[in-house]
Amino acid sequence: MDIIISGSTGRMGRILAETIAGRPEAYRVAASYAPGADVSVAHTYRNLDAITGQADVIIDFSSHLATAALCGFARRRKLPLVVCTTGQSEEEKTAIRELSRELPVFLSGNMSLGIATLVDLVRSAVRLFPEADVEIVEKHHNQKLDVPSGTALMLAHAVQAVRPDSFLDIGRPKSGKRDPREIGIHSLRMGNEVGTHEVYINTGSECLILSHQAESRAVFAEGALKAASFLVGREPGLYTMKELLEA
Repeated sequence: MDIIISGSTGRMGRILAETIAGRPEAYRVAASYAPGADVSVAHTYRNLDAITGQADVIIDFSSHLATAALCGFARRRKLPLVVCTTGQSEEEKTAIRELSRELPVFLSGNMSLGIATLVDLVRSAVRLFPEADVEIVEKHHNQKLDVPSGTALMLAHAVQAVRPDSFLDIGRPKSGKRDPREIGIHSLRMGNEVGTHEVYINTGSECLILSHQAESRAVFAEGALKAASFLVGREPGLYTMKELLEA
């Protein structure tokens, strides 16, 4: 499979390239793209439209700010797109949805299969304890930009799928009694934390804690490659980890 890496100069772009290099029998970097890339390196570009060679799929580990440009490039090249970034604006989400009507697009707030499993567990647990208080704590490195994390939002939306009248209380900025309908989300930013997510489901008489800790960022690269393999050859549509796990 020939892959175009968007965001090749970033931390995850470099890890993805290293992961691909370790599996030459299955994957190859067709091109690397980043506005600040060193174009003296083979198959590396600062301009998307300069990429004209053979490719099967695009994996984006850049920034949500590149979403519109990548959607346009994918449309012109008729290439499936794996979106691994978070923090998209409503306009950027619309661009992704519109592209998915023409091409297969994979979108996930977290590329870890472990997180996808955690989402399912949270949904099932909240269904079993409909009156429980639910609080989400997420921890990331001190350079992460979006708050809360895309993963925390995935977990919160899993709760909302079971409790449609619930709402998100991000950071709990006000004093006062807790609303039983709220889903609290608390974001910690420190050091080089890869990513830890904890969901507390407390009934008052017992507390169930479901958690996932990423030990290495390579787990996100592996998930992106699984998503790319899943996406190639699919019908147009917007796919998520749910479809990947059920495949």
